Amino acid sequence: MRPKSQKNVLLSVFNRSFYIVLPEPQISIIAPLYNETESFPRLVVRLNKVMETSSLSIEVVLVDDGSRDSTPLLMQQVALTDSRYHCVFLARNYGHQIALTAGIAAARASEALFIIDGDLQDPPELLTEFYQKYQEGYDVVYAVRKKRKENWFKRTAYAAFYRFMRAISYVDIPLDSGDFSLISRRVADVLNQMPEESRFIRGMRSWIGFRQTGVEYERDARLDGESKYSFKMLQGLAYNGIFNFSEYPVKIITRLGMFTLGIAGLYLIQTLIKRFIYNDVPQGFTALLFFIILFSGIQLIALGLIGEYVLRIFFQAKGRPLYVIREVIQQQQRQSLQGQNSPKSSENAV
Repeated sequence: MRPKSQKNVLLSVFNRSFYIVLPEPQISIIAPLYNETESFPRLVVRLNKVMETSSLSIEVVLVDDGSRDSTPLLMQQVALTDSRYHCVFLARNYGHQIALTAGIAAARASEALFIIDGDLQDPPELLTEFYQKYQEGYDVVYAVRKKRKENWFKRTAYAAFYRFMRAISYVDIPLDSGDFSLISRRVADVLNQMPEESRFIRGMRSWIGFRQTGVEYERDARLDGESKYSFKMLQGLAYNGIFNFSEYPVKIITRLGMFTLGIAGLYLIQTLIKRFIYNDVPQGFTALLFFIILFSGIQLIALGLIGEYVLRIFFQAKGRPLYVIREVIQQQQRQSLQGQNSPKSSENAV
């Protein structure tokens, strides 16, 4: 096991600069949160239990994704009373994948990052099992959902999507695996270098490569509150996976074009046969209307597929930052500031 390293951090408060030495934890647990007031106390209890029973040096990085309830206040309270918690507050709601990105960027772990959902459907107690796989030489240990305790529609939709992605993707994305995973420090560093605006982290994780393995688990039902992933958000996530990690949408345009040419050719042959063999002119108003609607629909689908790529290029070309951080609370730094400066220094974001 590698020895714990330390990092020198330069701070400037009231025009005075000084260094403090922050020990780097071995593991960073990352949990994005959005309106999780009901589940937050339970999350803290279970995370504390994991840290207290583990021999590893662990920090918890909580990312507030622009919550509108009391989640930020609860995060602030735990960060100011427990030095193991590091809280990042985003300026607004950017979405789950961007919040995860912010957490990965903020994590200081020297060995690995453990990514979970804040609603506790991903059990943090599996850290020990995941870390054992990491010690065996795996850079990515992802969770495979062998059973989901959700309604039949969601289970069917998720299963169908993963199998569809597996069929069309040029990257080997494991079936029934989400963002719940443990990634090594070097994988996290590569993710931090990937500035994709439309992020699909489980696909990016697979694209990076290195040694990867899965661990089966039963995904728990949500205990408190309601899921924050609406159908529209799930659809957007699915689009990011399809358009970022598959050539199929582009190739399907060519296939649709060949299909329409084939139909047009068959219709032409039918018309010629009726004209020169049966000496009959087709009475084609209904048929003509049908083919106009069919071809127009195919053209609109093709334009829509191209538009999805153009839209992603447009947002990426702007070069805007993926997110804006409103405040960061890191207890070690706040304690040093409070000890060496006036009480006002504790109000500054670090």
